Amino acid sequence: MRVCHTEKIPIKMWLEDIEEGAMSQLKNLANLPFAFKHIAVMPDSHQGYGMPIGGVLATKGMIIPNAVGVDIGCGMCAMRSSLESLDRETLKKILGEIKAAVPVGFNHHKTRQEDAHMPGKPFEKGVVCEREYRHAIFQVGTLGGGNHFIEIQKGSDGFIWVMVHSGSRNLGKQVADHYNRMAIRLNEEWNSPVPKSYELAFLPENSDEGKAYIREMNYCVEFAFRSRKLMTERIAECFLRNTRGTFEPIINIAHNYARKENHFGQDVWVHRKGATSAREGEVGIIPGSQGTQSYIVKGKGNPESFQSCSHGAGRKMGRKQAQRSLNLQEEIRKMDAQGILHGIRGVHELDEAPGAYKDINEVMKQQSDLVDIWVELSPLGVVKG
Repeated sequence: MRVCHTEKIPIKMWLEDIEEGAMSQLKNLANLPFAFKHIAVMPDSHQGYGMPIGGVLATKGMIIPNAVGVDIGCGMCAMRSSLESLDRETLKKILGEIKAAVPVGFNHHKTRQEDAHMPGKPFEKGVVCEREYRHAIFQVGTLGGGNHFIEIQKGSDGFIWVMVHSGSRNLGKQVADHYNRMAIRLNEEWNSPVPKSYELAFLPENSDEGKAYIREMNYCVEFAFRSRKLMTERIAECFLRNTRGTFEPIINIAHNYARKENHFGQDVWVHRKGATSAREGEVGIIPGSQGTQSYIVKGKGNPESFQSCSHGAGRKMGRKQAQRSLNLQEEIRKMDAQGILHGIRGVHELDEAPGAYKDINEVMKQQSDLVDIWVELSPLGVVKG
């Protein structure tokens, strides 16, 4: 861990190098009048909007929509099967059925899903979720795009695993944008000491606006979980049609949210934006890229990271940069050599190639004081958004 002492509070970093833009954002966080104790930066960190991805911010009495981000509740599910092997033809068939059962990218279900898959009645949760409910019920159980994925893996424990990475779709974005705009307007009315250029407009936790954001944020976190759960159920059905495999209960963990927690004797709002809770003994999920290992981990409860760890390998290239600079044939060759069934076919898919991401092995080494590795997972087949 490295510590920067140049700002109002320290910045504690579990990585050796960080890009200039992300460091500038971290300094903004460290100078917030309500930031608590120090800023924690995970080893997968890179520049985001207002706050770096892989950042952990604790605040006293204030909540910041942009420190949670637009994909509220984005996170991971993993489930271990009873299968110890999966032949290639069966794997191909299962992947094909998953693609038919789970819409990806901008696609939604063609039919309205059951209300039981949603997290309660929307009119109890707030204006945005009520307004968007009629769209969200077509999106629950869909993967989305970007870095979201479904992956079938072989574990170091000898079993076949399934992992799903997805978020709250358009519902989370609508909630995030609504309350960020509201916070910007109110901060201007209050003559806030936080410069607008920081992109960190805040809401007091006890204000009507702050309470409304917290309610709707939590609804989105639950929606994202329900969506992943529905996908895992339909994936399990695909396995059941082609194997005799059964699945253990899912592991679920979010990495874009704010939660009231007690740290260093104080109740604070811990904002994790691309970071995962890692309380002592807590089971977590840290994915690599579609060509590298992923990990099931157990938290060590390190207080200096606000009991957090990375949410993945982290990008080392922007999407456009990856498409411009990576070699398509080389990226395909590396995954083909491992026998991975992947979806990279053209230059436009290089933004999600393994070469666009940091070395997951190095990321895990840098946070060895935050988590213990429980199971190492190697990719067999991937469905990308």
